[in-house]
Amino acid sequence: MAEPTGEKLTTKETEVLKMIGIGSSSKEIAAALHVSLQTVANHRKHICAKLQLHSTAALVAYAARVVQNSGEQ
Repeated sequence: MAEPTGEKLTTKETEVLKMIGIGSSSKEIAAALHVSLQTVANHRKHICAKLQLHSTAALVAYAARVVQNSGEQ
């Protein structure tokens, strides 16, 4: 599991992370949050940097664990 850098995720980054964890695409996330695809890409980039995740697969796996551990779905 990734080790966080100590920086906390913002509320929007947490929302994006949870939506990734339930299998939402970037396009679906952008529509649901009323933001652009570029904004979603920026959130994903910041999440990966803060959590030291180095691939999309690692991000998706981490997000899925977050959702599973929170009981959301």
